[in-house]
Amino acid sequence: MNSPSEAVKILLTQANLGLTFATNLFIGREPATPDNCVTIFDTPGGPPTVFYNNLLKVSYPSIQIRIRNSSYSAGWELAKKIKDLLHNQGNIKINNDDYLLIKCTQEPALLDWDESNRARFVVSFDLIRGEV
Repeated sequence: MNSPSEAVKILLTQANLGLTFATNLFIGREPATPDNCVTIFDTPGGPPTVFYNNLLKVSYPSIQIRIRNSSYSAGWELAKKIKDLLHNQGNIKINNDDYLLIKCTQEPALLDWDESNRARFVVSFDLIRGEV
């Protein structure tokens, strides 16, 4: 089973948003360059569901996506596009993992301005992942 950020990376790179992994899309660590980039972070989710049948497993991971851009309006627009793309996705298989639902739990919001005066936005998602 891969981390949820790996699955979301695949969705974002296939979505025609101009994101390329290790160029302007990253996982777990935001680099100093390029100025305009997206970073996916795995964050604490909810506890897994407990069933009497040990073969059925449902987990509730979560992620936060940070969008950094030298233009406030361009950063905001990309954050909104990412939210619109991912929110309410469901019943999809990514790298042999079944994602039953991806839902936005926090609308895009300005996090801060970094030391290089670039706007940083965040948007958060809960996921439901099943495995049999």
